[in-house]
Amino acid sequence: METTVTTNSSFADDVREGLTASPKHVSSKYFYDQQGDQLFQQIMHLKEYYLTDCELEIFQTQKETWLDLFREHGSAFSLVDFGAGDGLKTKVLLEHFLQANANFRYLPVDISANAVDGLVADVKQAFPALRVEGMRSEYFAALRSLSGQQRNVILFLGSNIGNFSHPEAIAFLRQLADSASKGDLLLIGFDLKKDPAVILDAYNDASGVTRAFNLNLLRRINRELGGHFDLQTFMHYPTYDPMTGEARSYLVSTQAQRVRIEALETEIEFDAWEAIYTETSQKYTLQEVEHMAKVSGFQVRRHFFDQRGYFVDSVWEVL
Repeated sequence: METTVTTNSSFADDVREGLTASPKHVSSKYFYDQQGDQLFQQIMHLKEYYLTDCELEIFQTQKETWLDLFREHGSAFSLVDFGAGDGLKTKVLLEHFLQANANFRYLPVDISANAVDGLVADVKQAFPALRVEGMRSEYFAALRSLSGQQRNVILFLGSNIGNFSHPEAIAFLRQLADSASKGDLLLIGFDLKKDPAVILDAYNDASGVTRAFNLNLLRRINRELGGHFDLQTFMHYPTYDPMTGEARSYLVSTQAQRVRIEALETEIEFDAWEAIYTETSQKYTLQEVEHMAKVSGFQVRRHFFDQRGYFVDSVWEVL
């Protein structure tokens, strides 16, 4: 296996900090490299992973209503896409907006130049008439740079907000509202509380793709930091608490072991059945969604649900 040791990186720093902490933790953002991206695309098409289909259904049924809302008063607008991924759902809107001759531009935002450039090339090929400008930027800086030009419609989809703890989510939304302009809109997705078995299956599919996705964290450490993790000695373990609405993912060491990481010049000790906490996927009630909007500087304009009531895309306005 090819190893590229990157001693001076945020990845190395975060791995050192997280694996020497008690309890151990490493952020799920490090699941995503080329292999991780491919695995997540597979997850999005699994029958157990209901989130993508639910939100896509909402987009397909509400695209006309949303366009009327976005361009109310006849105004032009910018569609500012935070974390667009492969753009699957956004393309539903782009196609409809272009067919309706809407006066808008599409601005995908990501700190990764590769992510932005790839998406821009993809949508330009799919929609040659689209006005698109990729923004390689941190989210809030991008919003501040657009302030006052025309109405911004910010997309934060896929229940990405659920990857934050509740205090982190409120802080993020408050900063978003502070960076935007009065009258800007936010289209934000929330995964709603439902049958706990349905939620748990979404993070533990029968085919094992989610397991491979989570274990990709250890593969990255091996490849990029010279780690010596034996993936056969770790298991993917998801949990869901229906009281708090918190789904959590862990990697659990199935035996006592010491793992050397060359770039960190250290060995990490694991007890048998010791866990690494990697991710939170928060689920919400509608009352919680409305409270978050209120305390973050937004007004809820309208909620939009899929037929099963599993998911809500909510349109908020900056006050």
